[in-house]
Amino acid sequence: MHSIDLNLLIALDALLSEGSVLGAARRMNLSSPAMSRTLGRIRRALGDEILVRAGRRMVPTPRALELHGRVRNVIADARLVMRPEGAADPATFVRSFTVRASDYVAGVFGASLQAIAAQEAPQVTLRFADQGKEDVAALREGRIDLDIGVLGDIGPEIRMQTLVRDRFVAVVRRGHPLLKGRMTGLRFAAATHVSASRRGLSRGPIDDALAAQGLSRQVRFVVPGFHAAMLTAAASDIVAAVPFAVAASAVRLGLRIRYFDLPVATPAVAIAQAWHPRFDKDASHRWLRQTVRKALTVRPEQVPRAGHAVPGR
Repeated sequence: MHSIDLNLLIALDALLSEGSVLGAARRMNLSSPAMSRTLGRIRRALGDEILVRAGRRMVPTPRALELHGRVRNVIADARLVMRPEGAADPATFVRSFTVRASDYVAGVFGASLQAIAAQEAPQVTLRFADQGKEDVAALREGRIDLDIGVLGDIGPEIRMQTLVRDRFVAVVRRGHPLLKGRMTGLRFAAATHVSASRRGLSRGPIDDALAAQGLSRQVRFVVPGFHAAMLTAAASDIVAAVPFAVAASAVRLGLRIRYFDLPVATPAVAIAQAWHPRFDKDASHRWLRQTVRKALTVRPEQVPRAGHAVPGR
């Protein structure tokens, strides 16, 4: 049986992640000639070119694309095996985490996450990635470390933990005509609305609830995130519907808006975090999950009573 050089796997991961010999050399603190020789060894071992020239850049072969996720998993497992038992002091963690989340999480709780990380694990970097198509393969292949959001069926082996439940509120600018008089479904539906949907949808649970009352709203503007919808509402007569935590954080930061309960009932929003089970006992990943849980907290006293508009302070 041939001996296996695990360093070649680390080099292969660096080459495929960086997409160039020079980038991989910098990542591994090697010279470019040394990295080129390592690429030659990998090519001979696998019987594949791995990276080929395409104009001025290098592109992975189909075989390389097939191997990349598996290589990252092997490296992650090897690091877990070689980590000393009890080495769990966050101050010693030197790691970059990639978290897939919407602007709800990054915008509302990002500062809290960063503050905790800076205090407890100053050598940890948190990188937020766009939600994209939310494929479970990203967790399985290690392209992301944690997935946070409204998560559906993401695979039988994936671990999931609910963090917080939120609800939608309506957001308008200060002095908006809707703030005068009693709020009804008819008045709400008659206004012009902005929809926050990364998939470009103009309909959702609010429209279903209005339809049950024989009403429909006018959605004339669609944006990809909640903060864009809220800023649109703050600068116009357009009405936005965003999670309570988004509106409350904007008020605390001084945005000149008011928010109030929707005149129709909509389901609560459950925000959860998901991860691959290979990280269950990983000390740094466990710290990340605990930190996210700590940061994603909405205190009960922040929630306004139903039917009350809350002014910006």
